[in-house]
Amino acid sequence: MGSSEESLAARYERIAAQLSELFAEERDPLARMASAAALLHHKMPHFFWTGFYRLVDGGLLVGPYQGPLACMHLERNRGVCWECVSRGEAVLVPDVHAYPGHIPCDERSQSEVVVPVRDSSGAIVAVLDVDSAELDAFSAADVAGLAAIAELIYSG
Repeated sequence: MGSSEESLAARYERIAAQLSELFAEERDPLARMASAAALLHHKMPHFFWTGFYRLVDGGLLVGPYQGPLACMHLERNRGVCWECVSRGEAVLVPDVHAYPGHIPCDERSQSEVVVPVRDSSGAIVAVLDVDSAELDAFSAADVAGLAAIAELIYSG
């Protein structure tokens, strides 16, 4: 891991520690999602849009987020968020315009990373979705850091 990856990993660790402290006093997953989206969005300069899509009645419905206006509902089985749900693992897309089936909620978005959010039984109940206005803005350190934060939403 290069020094910039180490620095990024350390930043995620600090954010996760701060969220863990906040979450110790609040169990509600929506409140936790809102706090995670706000903290990540303001602490990570390469994040253009930061938020959650929740599985509601078999669809993906926008949840708490930071950034420009988002798509309210994501077309079923299309796009990066649905791929994350279908695969059950993180999806990293260096160029969203080259991704087949990309759902363009905002044309300024250039790259994206999505990680699953699981409840206490292990079922996917949401995704944590982050977009950047830069191409190839995300790395393995982002995937690992975001996955660790997604785990905090329903933990404890």
